[in-house]
Amino acid sequence: MSAKAQRSRQQWVRRSLSFVFILFIIAFGTSLSIRANLGSSPISAPPYVLSLIPGMKLTMGQLTILMHIFFITTQVVLLGKDFDKLQFTQILVSFLFGLYTDVTMWLTGFMQVPFDLNPYWGYPLRLAELLAGGAILALGIACEVRCDSFLLAGEGFPLAIAKCFKKDFGKVKMCTDTGLVAVGVIIMFCYFGHWDWKLIGLGTLVSMFYVGAMVRVIAPHIAWLDRIFIPASERALLASEEAEEEGDAANAPLVVTIARQYGSGGHVVGQKLAQRLHLKYIDRELIDDTAQALGYTTDFVAKSEQNISTSKLWQYILADDSIPPSMNPSHDDAIYVSQSRVIREMASQGPCVIIGRLANWVLRDRRHVLRVFVTSSEDYALKRVAAELHLGPAEARKKIEEVNRGRANHYWEYTGRQWTDACGYDLVVSTSTVGIDGAVDIIAHVAKHHPHLQPAATHSPAGEINANVEASSA
Repeated sequence: MSAKAQRSRQQWVRRSLSFVFILFIIAFGTSLSIRANLGSSPISAPPYVLSLIPGMKLTMGQLTILMHIFFITTQVVLLGKDFDKLQFTQILVSFLFGLYTDVTMWLTGFMQVPFDLNPYWGYPLRLAELLAGGAILALGIACEVRCDSFLLAGEGFPLAIAKCFKKDFGKVKMCTDTGLVAVGVIIMFCYFGHWDWKLIGLGTLVSMFYVGAMVRVIAPHIAWLDRIFIPASERALLASEEAEEEGDAANAPLVVTIARQYGSGGHVVGQKLAQRLHLKYIDRELIDDTAQALGYTTDFVAKSEQNISTSKLWQYILADDSIPPSMNPSHDDAIYVSQSRVIREMASQGPCVIIGRLANWVLRDRRHVLRVFVTSSEDYALKRVAAELHLGPAEARKKIEEVNRGRANHYWEYTGRQWTDACGYDLVVSTSTVGIDGAVDIIAHVAKHHPHLQPAATHSPAGEINANVEASSA
């Protein structure tokens, strides 16, 4: 059963009332950005441009409601019987958001910066107001995601497209935002005959990119909102369960996590360490279990895990993360969540060595975990990769850079930290300095003196070591 389905009635009431207030913050941020006179946000472009047409009798809020009704209708058509009946609440949300839009446009009316103001004063003022509005909008979106109760039709629309056509939500969201801006431009030229920067301009571009980045900055700092969303009695129960888990973890067997730079020989270090200490070796098994849990092929999981390209990372950074995780259909997120669950389960079952997969981060709160990072010099890595994969120096260097970049991007996406930061590990070992066996000796020495290491009799037999590790996992 999902966490949403397990929520108490009191928690649902708290989250619903909070959402009503959060929606006002989103509307206020949107209106304040518009008052900068540098253009509207992408999703507001069509109703904002239409509302300024001479003789238009509908307000921007009313036009926003109509646009949202179109979004909801499209969702029903695309998803058919798979459309969750709970999502009909988007209709109520749309009317409330339309009302808030008109109210906040009225409240911010006196803050409109005249477009003909002296540029020395006008542009700084407009930019400041635009950034302030974007920051408030980002705060509202971050709170909406944390609240995880209802969905705006503007987010439900790309989500339905992503589900229907089995596409990544981030890509679809960026495409729909671009499409809405294009619609606004078409309306602008049809009714005004020229490009008007007050309608669609710098502010539109800033809203597309700046807001998404700000959401990621704000999101980690609003965990305290759970004190509003979750009743005290339920928080106390959760705290009690966590304390009980912590008590169990104090007697748990040792787990060694090994993060490694490509070409450093980290996977060989992990295999030899597991053999030396009679620990279970976990690498390829994580791919198999994740694929089985999600219904993906092992090849798809192997290709997708720990591998986020720089272009995709920018997509994550610039996307506004405006839907709750419980509704996010991203394959990358699904793989991460599933692998994290498998890692925690395996770490509780017995002593083991876990290779990669952000295990050091997933198990960061467990005291019985020894977190190791294996690195090496560039020359050392080049020789290993060239020999193992039969590549020339240039090809080997390109492969190393590509894999390390993908792993670093993956780590940053899910932790917000640098993959190579020594603060994230208990021990950093360079194989180019001490060699493979020397690295094993050092890690084994530290592990044997770890206060939570269990007697060898409880260890998994060395025969359980999974040797089916591809050279590409170096």
